[in-house]
Parts: sequence; C-alpha cells; structure tokens
Amino acid sequence: MMTTRESKNARVALDERLSPLGPAERYAVPRSGWVRAIRDALGMSAAELGRRLGVSHVSVVELERSERNGTARLDTLRRAAAALDCTLVYAFIPTDSLDATIRAQAERIADEDLRRIQHSMAIEDQAEPIGAETREDVVQQLIDTRGLWSRRP
Repeated sequence: MMTTRESKNARVALDERLSPLGPAERYAVPRSGWVRAIRDALGMSAAELGRRLGVSHVSVVELERSERNGTARLDTLRRAAAALDCTLVYAFIPTDSLDATIRAQAERIADEDLRRIQHSMAIEDQAEPIGAETREDVVQQLIDTRGLWSRRP
C-alpha cells in the first residue's frame, strides 16, 4: 500500500498527465461506435475489415454491435483498431482534478463528523460554533489519512 505522500505524488502526476485531455465529452463514442465510424470513414466494408482481422463479416457486425452495447472486450477493440490502422486509447478522465475529488470527500466526512459533534455538544448544553479553521484542520487530517473512501459521510 502507498504512503499518503506517495499517494499525493501519484495524484499530482496523474492530474498533470490527464488535464491536457480536457473534458471527457471530447471523446464521446459516435452513435455507431468507433469501429463502424472509422470503417465507414475509410470506405471499408465489414467483409474487408473481417479479412484484415481474420474473421467473418458477421463477426465484424457482432463486434460493432457489442461496442455500441458497451460489452466489447478491450483486446478485441485493440485488434480492430490495429486492423483499421488506429491505436486504441483507454483512459479514465476525472471529472475534476484528483486532488479536488479527495478534498470534496474529506469535506463531506468532516462536515458530517463536525455536525455530530455539534449535535452532541448541544445536547450537553455546551454548543459552540465550530470555526472555519477547525473545519479546515479536520479536512486536512482526513486528506492525509488512509481509509478516506471506506467512510461514508
């Protein structure tokens, strides 16, 4: 298991690597799927692609259907991409930076923990407002601790 420092370094490195990709919408799969879209753009029939792949045209049609349904296997897509003189690119593109995702989770947990503390203190008639500095301290402690994702806010 990585240390929190290694995890932070991995997040920063991945954020730097992934941020130039831009929003995931940029890579939305065409309605017909990538295999069919590229094949059509190249003017290649299913039978011709099948020959390049060493399969029947029926298998190509099945591949295109499975891609549209989201059930195509990566190794099959990789072979099809190569047969189309393309490269399959597979990536997870975070909707926000990984640091921001970690911080949002820590904030949700901190807010819930502080709400419970505030509630307990109110029951004991010791209620005092919890300041922003205290909240930030709790958030930072959570960010730097393992198990952040095993807790639910």
